[in-house]
This record gives sequence, structure tokens and C-alpha cells, in this order.
Amino acid sequence: MSSPLSSTKTAAALRTSARASAEVLLVLVAAWVALWVLGRMWSVVWPLIVALFLTTLTWPLARFLRTHGWRPALAASAVTVFALLVGAGIVALIAVPVADQSGELAERVVAGIDKLREWAAGPPLNIGDDQITGALDTATAKLQDSVGSVVTTAVTGVSTVVNGLVTAVLAVFLMFFFLKDGPRFLPWLTRQLPGRLAVDIPEVAARSWDTLGAFVRSQAAVGLLDAVFIGLGLWILGVPLVLPLAVLTFVSAFVPIIGALFAGFVAVVIALVSNGLMDALLVLVIIIVVQQLEGNVFQPMIQSRGLGLHAAVVLLAVTLGGSLAGVVGSLLAVPLAALIGVFWKYLREQLAEDTPEPEVVDLSDGTGSSPAPS
Repeated sequence: MSSPLSSTKTAAALRTSARASAEVLLVLVAAWVALWVLGRMWSVVWPLIVALFLTTLTWPLARFLRTHGWRPALAASAVTVFALLVGAGIVALIAVPVADQSGELAERVVAGIDKLREWAAGPPLNIGDDQITGALDTATAKLQDSVGSVVTTAVTGVSTVVNGLVTAVLAVFLMFFFLKDGPRFLPWLTRQLPGRLAVDIPEVAARSWDTLGAFVRSQAAVGLLDAVFIGLGLWILGVPLVLPLAVLTFVSAFVPIIGALFAGFVAVVIALVSNGLMDALLVLVIIIVVQQLEGNVFQPMIQSRGLGLHAAVVLLAVTLGGSLAGVVGSLLAVPLAALIGVFWKYLREQLAEDTPEPEVVDLSDGTGSSPAPS
């Protein structure tokens, strides 16, 4: 016979569980409050995030100029002007043609979905499930509605355009100040914080900056390579809308896993509608080959340090971010998950036994690798 339960141990276990549940609940409430405050301040936070992303891309050039004798203000000014010229060139050479063909791209995707539905309903599949047909009809209707709303917004959404311009201007100004004064931020932060916080917060900030920079630069480089190779394959096969599809491939690279699947699906559907089944299969082969090169060659060469996230975590983060905040949430989900991972790793290091305290790196001379923003 089994021994009777100890009332003392049972009560102690219940108290421990209740205390742990209350602490977890408090953490969740604090996270919800932080997200609510973030949403209320989004008009300021969004330009800050864009500026951080831009700074991670342009900081290597600014650091190169600073280490070769350029004063911080002059180096930041030169890099900012260069970034503006590159952005203007992208708008002139890519964005305008893509905008002109975006309506045709959406129409061809809708036509491709209809063709796939007709093919699935015939032999050899003979799929006649009303639920599948209804789901496809719903997806097609939503896509058509989205196309209409995008066109309406482009014609009448003056406020959206103004908000976009304000965000862009603020992001450029913030990027300039980050490039100019960023290396002085961590020493300044160390002087402002009391006690142990003067060590912990600057260390976590430096690690977070390195992680964010590695993510943005590696994804941009890999996305560019994907866009070039896939675009070249589409051009050789004579698939229409090559430029919009290449741009879509590049942008989708910033949403790991989900972005590649979405861009590949659109390219295959366009090829199926325009060139037929054989070219669609060839496009699918090209995309698979390029994705294999990306996973086994491009990323190991370009991304020296991984984000430390399992593929399942990345997939769940992108799905959750998209459900909570749409496209913006999908874009920010992976870097945010990586930053949470940085914090958790540092916390584990500090809670481990016999762990030496980290030293704060002084970046005030402008030669460090982490220009944490001011």
C-alpha cells in the first residue's frame, strides 16, 4: 500500500505553486502594460525602430570613416547623405515600377488561385469538398478587397502619406544622431544608473545591439542574394513582373520562414498563370535550389553569429507577431524574440553560481563595435 500524503508537504507545495502562479501573473500583467504603453507611444516608437534598423545597416561605413580620422559629425553626415542618395535611387529605379505593376501582380495572384482551384477540382485529384472551395473563395475575396483598399488608400489616403513622410524624416534625423553620438551612450548610461544596474543594463544593451545588427545586416545581404538569383531565373524563363517579384523576395527575407514561403508561392502562381505548368515547376525548382543555397551556404558565410533561436521558435514568433500586429508584427517578431533571448541568457549567467561580473566596455572613443543609440 502506498503511504498517505503528508499534509505539511502538500500545503507547502500548494503555497509554492500559488506563489509561483502569482509571480507569473504579475509578470504577464507587467508585459501587457508595457505593450499598452508602447502602443500609445507608437507614433514615436516606430520612427525609433526604423532608425535603429537603418543605423545597423549604415554603422559599419560610419565606423570605417571614424577609424580613418573622420570626425563623428562629419562621418555621420556623409553616411546619412549616402543613405539618402541610395534610398532615392531605389525609389526611382525600383519602387516606381513596382508601384505601377502592383495592381497587375495582385490580379495575377487572384487568377492563379482560381486556376489552382479549378485544377484541384478536376482529375486526378477530383477534390469536391465544399469547405475547401469556400475557403479559397474567401481568400480570393479578401485578396480582391485588399487590392481595392490599397488602391483607395493610395488615391485618398493623404494622412497615410503624411504620416509616412514624418516617420521617414524622424528616422533619418535619429539615424544621424545615433551614428554621431551612439558610441558615447553606454558610458553615459553607466554614469546615470545606480549600483548593479550600472553594470547589467549597459551590458544587456551592448549585447542586444550586436544581436540586432547581426540580424538586420545578414537578412539584408541574404535577401539581396535571393532576390538576384530568383529574379535572374524568372527573367530567363520569361516570367512577367520580374522586378516586383524580386523586390517581394528581398522584403520577405526579413520575415524568416514565412516570408520565403509567401514570396515563393506568389512567384509560382504568377508563372503558372502566365507561362503554364512546366515553367511553374521550373520556378519552384529554382526557388527550392536558391533556398537550399541560402540555408547551407549564404547564411553560414554572411551571418557569423546566429540569433540562437530554434526554427520552431522563429515560426511561432512570426505567427504570433503577425496575428497581433499584422505585417509590422511579423517584421519585428524575430528580432524581438532574439532580444528576449539575449536578456534571458544574460539573466541565466548572472543566476549561475561562481559567475564573474561582466565588465562594461568603454566606447567613448568611437572605435567600438556597438553604437548603442542615444
